[in-house]
Amino acid sequence: MASLTRLGQIIIITHSHPPNRHGVRWLNPGIKVYHIPFVTLTASATLPNFFTFLPYFRTIMLRERVQFVHGHASLSSLAHEGLLHSHHLGIRTVFTDHSLFSLDDATGILTNKLLAGALKSADAIIGVSHTGRENTMLRANAVVEVLQTPTDPRFFVVPNAILPEQFRPGPVTQRDLTKQITIVVISRLAYRKGVDLLVAAAPRICTQFPQVHFVIGGDGPKLTNLLQMRERHMLQDRIHLLGSLRHDQVHETLLKGDIYLNTSLTESFGIGLLEAACTGLYVVSTRVGGVPEVLPQDMISFAMPEEDDVTRALGEAIDIVTQGKHDPQKAHERIKSMYSWVDVAERTDKIYNWVATKEPRSFWERLCRTYDLGVFAGPIYSGGYPVIDWMFWTTETSGMRLDSLG
Repeated sequence: MASLTRLGQIIIITHSHPPNRHGVRWLNPGIKVYHIPFVTLTASATLPNFFTFLPYFRTIMLRERVQFVHGHASLSSLAHEGLLHSHHLGIRTVFTDHSLFSLDDATGILTNKLLAGALKSADAIIGVSHTGRENTMLRANAVVEVLQTPTDPRFFVVPNAILPEQFRPGPVTQRDLTKQITIVVISRLAYRKGVDLLVAAAPRICTQFPQVHFVIGGDGPKLTNLLQMRERHMLQDRIHLLGSLRHDQVHETLLKGDIYLNTSLTESFGIGLLEAACTGLYVVSTRVGGVPEVLPQDMISFAMPEEDDVTRALGEAIDIVTQGKHDPQKAHERIKSMYSWVDVAERTDKIYNWVATKEPRSFWERLCRTYDLGVFAGPIYSGGYPVIDWMFWTTETSGMRLDSLG
C-alpha cells in the first residue's frame, strides 16, 4: 500500500470496528480510511447492504474524485457492492481474489454465484497465484470468455509480498540441533487450515524424534482438539500453545523455530510460508492450491494432505536441518531478492493503465452479461441495474444528495 501511494492517491473504505474505529482515520503514509457505520457479525463480516451502502459510496467517490475502485476478497460484501455501483459513476474497477473456494459444496455454490455477478462488470481481475487465477475464472463462469479472447484477457496474476526487513533471521548460534529442534505452526485453528492433520501427525513426530518440540500460535474452533491431543499423549512439555498472536508477535514466534509447518487443505498463496522462509526457517507444507508457486523447491518439503505423508515430510525436513543443509541467512537473502512490494505496486499500476486504455462497457452490455448468470440469478442481478441507474439519474437531474437518504 505504501508503494502504491508513490504512484497516486489512495483511500480505503471499510466498515467500522467498534468501539474505537469509526468515522474517518488517517494512516501512515497519508492514507485516508473511511469506516462505514455498518454492524458487524462474526469474524468482522457484514451483511450485504446494497442500497444502504450506495449513499456513502457515492458521496466518497465524488468527494475524493476516485478514478479506480479496487475490491479485495470474494466474501466481502462491500467489495461486491463497490464493483456494482462504480460503473454508474463512470469509475473503472479492479478486483483481487485472495482465496480458493470449491465448486461443489453449499458455501461454494452460494458465494460463487455472488462473485460471478459482481465480476461480470469488473474491468480486470487479479489472482495472487496462477492456481488462484484459474479458480477465480471457474467460479466467475469466465472460462469461455478467456478462450474467446486469449490475446486480451482481463485476468492477471500479481503475487503477495512481505517486508524482508521485518523478518530477519536471528543471530547465528552453534546450537546442537541433534538435542532440540523446534517446529513452529502459526495458523487460524480451523478445519480449512488442516488442524486435524496436525493433531494426527504431532504425536507421531514426537514419538519418532525425541528432540522435537512444537510451538503453535493461533486460535480458532479446533483449539480444543489440540488441547485434547496434548493431554491424551501427555505432551505438555513438548507442545506449547501460545493462543492468539498479534501481527507484531509473529516474527518473535518464528525466531523460536527451525522448521515451519503448514497443513492447510486449501491455500491460494500462503503469505505465512513467505514470512517463515524469510526468517530463515525450513518450510514443510501440504501441496495444495498455489503453495508450490511460492518458494524454490530446495527451501520447502511438500506432503500430500494425509497424516502419513505429513509425518514423512517432517522427518525429511528434520534430517535436512540437523545435517546443516539449510542456511537461514541465504534463505533470507533469496526471499529478499524474489519478493518486493515495489514490484507488486508497479505490476498493479500497469493493470490500472491497461484498464484505462479499454473502452468501458455500456449499460446495455453489462445488463446482458449479468442476465446470462442463470435462470434465477440472472434476472435478480440484472433487475438491480435499472433501479440503481434510475436512482443515479434522478439524483443528478434533481440535484438531490443521496447521502441525505442514509
